[in-house]
Amino acid sequence: MVWTSRPVRRLNGTIRAPGDKSCSHRALIFGGLASGTSRFTGLLEGDDVIRTGRAMAALGAGVVNTGPGAWEVRGVGPKGLTSPKEVLDFGNSGTGSRLMMGVMAGFDLTAELCGDASLSSRPMNRVLNPLRQMGMRDTAGQEGRLPFSLTGSSALKAIYYKPPQASAQVKSAILLAGLNAVGTTTVLEAKPTRDHTERMLQGFGAKLGFRTEPGGAAEISIAGKQPLFALDAAIPGDPSSAAFLIAAGILSPQGDVMVEGVMSNPTRSGFYDAANLMGAHLGAEERGEAAGERLIDLHAGYAGLKGIAVPERLVASMIDEFPVLAVLAAFATGETRVTGADELRVKESDRIKAIVAMLRVNGVGVEETADGFTVEGCGGPVPGGGLVETRHDHRIAMSALVMGTAAQRPVSVDDVSMIDTSYPEFLGHMAALGAEISEG
Repeated sequence: MVWTSRPVRRLNGTIRAPGDKSCSHRALIFGGLASGTSRFTGLLEGDDVIRTGRAMAALGAGVVNTGPGAWEVRGVGPKGLTSPKEVLDFGNSGTGSRLMMGVMAGFDLTAELCGDASLSSRPMNRVLNPLRQMGMRDTAGQEGRLPFSLTGSSALKAIYYKPPQASAQVKSAILLAGLNAVGTTTVLEAKPTRDHTERMLQGFGAKLGFRTEPGGAAEISIAGKQPLFALDAAIPGDPSSAAFLIAAGILSPQGDVMVEGVMSNPTRSGFYDAANLMGAHLGAEERGEAAGERLIDLHAGYAGLKGIAVPERLVASMIDEFPVLAVLAAFATGETRVTGADELRVKESDRIKAIVAMLRVNGVGVEETADGFTVEGCGGPVPGGGLVETRHDHRIAMSALVMGTAAQRPVSVDDVSMIDTSYPEFLGHMAALGAEISEG
């Protein structure tokens, strides 16, 4: 069903950031592996995270919702995970499915995995190949696409692995397999990626090794057969979800938007760094910590933006925010160039193609490249008036709806249902700020 976002003069208000999706997945997984009962507050209750919780429950953990955002997880401890009786359906969740492949690889179990049409179109070999080297077996075809079954092993072999592409999901899957492998598993990262797995594993009691090489590459190591111990934690606010609200405030002619409790982590701050380079002048105020992560309140008001060449050093730390950065670029003066972002090809959609199509149908000049795109900014409100094909991608849908709040004409999307995978409160939060987004 088509939904339409109409231009408004003013977006203002204060919103509490929803729980971080990356941390929410990991909290349920690590709590399910630990000895004892963990308790979490502020957990994101989007479809992606809920499916991870169901998968952990099917593998033997106790996963119970005790209130809004509040969850108790009884871990399996030394007993370990066991083969599930049903197929593990991960819906549209790339993060949940890839992390769980790594988790299950280290136990004596067999599980069948499936997902929706979007997830089933995404290649999984970049995760499966290193897990196969460690001793996991699977029935995936040559391209490594769901559905398939996998068989883990408590005798999994430790490996030294350098991912061909910077990917937190690949790194995390290998480290999680290494948690139950024989020996010490090491991942060499040429470029830093989000480090929530490393931070949260340490919070649950695991010991990791870190070494930086000349030139900036980093080794992360984990010794196998380590126990995890239950903990109580508050989940920090999601900087990826907050980016849509902040972008809306920057583009609004009379914008005044505050987002509270946002995680401030250098492996996730690329969008905000790039927005400031474009002239956004975002305000930030310290708010303490949650689950070992620094929290800030972010403030955004209208800003005239200029195009930039996005520094490649920021790419890994903003890989999920490129659709909404492209929207900022469309309103900016001058050209914005993105390079080194080839991982966008294997997200919920081919996000490079999806971004280019989103902008073109709304009258913005944009060119696709092999590893990015170039946007010719409109120097003000984009023409709008287009119907965006979301391609089952929540971030394309939300970005297009943000665009519509400040375009010359309304912007429509062909579907909003997939937004529930990561940010179920998005439409309500945008309405609270004054956006006019409605069905039809």
